[in-house]
Amino acid sequence: MDGIDVAVAEFCLREDAPGGPVVELLPLGSREIAYPEQLRRDLVAALPPAECSAERLCVLDTLVGQAFADAARKGIAEVGCGEVDLIASLGQTIYHWVDGRTCKGTLQLGQPAWIAEATGAPVVADLRVRDVAAGGHGAPLASLLDALWLAPTSDDVAVALNIGGIANITVVGGTHAPLAYDTGPGNALLDAACRLAADSRIQYDEGGRLAANGSPHPDLLSRLLADPYYAAAPPKSTGKEHFHADYLRTALDGLPDIALPDLLATLVELTAITVADACRGHGADRVVASGGGVRNATLMAALDRHLGATELATSESFGLAADAKEAYLTALLGFLTWHGLPANLPTATGASGPRVLGSITPGRQALQLPEPATTPPRRLRVLQLADQTPMPRLG
Repeated sequence: MDGIDVAVAEFCLREDAPGGPVVELLPLGSREIAYPEQLRRDLVAALPPAECSAERLCVLDTLVGQAFADAARKGIAEVGCGEVDLIASLGQTIYHWVDGRTCKGTLQLGQPAWIAEATGAPVVADLRVRDVAAGGHGAPLASLLDALWLAPTSDDVAVALNIGGIANITVVGGTHAPLAYDTGPGNALLDAACRLAADSRIQYDEGGRLAANGSPHPDLLSRLLADPYYAAAPPKSTGKEHFHADYLRTALDGLPDIALPDLLATLVELTAITVADACRGHGADRVVASGGGVRNATLMAALDRHLGATELATSESFGLAADAKEAYLTALLGFLTWHGLPANLPTATGASGPRVLGSITPGRQALQLPEPATTPPRRLRVLQLADQTPMPRLG
């Protein structure tokens, strides 16, 4: 909830490509636009375990939609040459309802009508719920992009890692179908710790500078690692309704006061250990990281240390900006929905089968969908803006 990521891309589906259909993605640029400060505070205050009334949800759904509309206008003006054909919005997750190993519902705010009204373009939104209705977790939807992007050319096992509030991985290669799931907290508890500190006025530990000056607290780390979520088998998903400020308060109960740098250092270790354990458990040869967590140098150094011989790179090495990868993912999901193609990965989300995702809000013109494509893509090729040649292949 630190900002709104906007990316603009061109897509081309080549159904007759050698080796099977390929979707080409040409990244045109991206922006990160801050939420209005009061709206950001109100969103954080509405997260579980806080109560949230129907009135508050209505207000937030409207204000987030309007903030997304403003962000879309800026993205179109600054990156999109003044015009786009289609907009996709993943929404702002406010609650993800998981009961045991079953996801029963998920709620993303940001009414798409405001985006369509402001831009005149059709909007694909509400992308997670169809997968949930089909028995899946609606997450991580990044698994589709990752599976197409990392399509292996060797026996190597590649893992795409996204470190947002929650960390998730997609495992591609080896002898199994692609697999993806949430590993646990990414930045969520780190940010919660900053907000809990009585003498702290910061919302997050920029660059991991405070954590770099601390030392992990072994008792607290042991308590945190005992959470049964980490041992649960995938498919699985989680969110800030599980890893929140009160969760951290409970873990700290009965322990001596822990200075903020030491608390942050402990939480860095928690994220690094749980991510690295998951990656090593799948025999990862390479981990390709993206998301806001890659800006935390202390976290990345801890992750590299716990990964040992496993190679750690960022998505920028292969053509997708680490901060914007999820925005490009959302664009891909919208493109596939527009062409009548499934955009979930059942082996990752646990859905009973492939599904076309989302709902479409018309723009200013009458809604005219293209003829549905006949075959889903088997690979994703990322192009360079300069010469539109493929970026290096992964795997």
